[in-house]
Amino acid sequence: MAPAHAMRSRKSARDVNLMATSDSSTKKNVVKSGGVGGIWFLGFIGALVYYLHTHSGTFWLVVLAFMKALFWPAFVVYHVLQLPT
Repeated sequence: MAPAHAMRSRKSARDVNLMATSDSSTKKNVVKSGGVGGIWFLGFIGALVYYLHTHSGTFWLVVLAFMKALFWPAFVVYHVLQLPT
């Protein structure tokens, strides 16, 4: 005999599956270009590590490092657009 918590989890998963398939009015949204967000997130983590290494010390420097890591793509685009053509 399975433990009580295992039986509850199986039952709730089955109920959720039945509820999801029984409603025919819901639409599924398929995102075909969702991989770029993962690359941006890796860039954010790398920039955060870099800026935390250079701006560690006080609380406000850590906040500044977080903000720089969040907005670094905007700085890259700004500087690339300023390059002479």
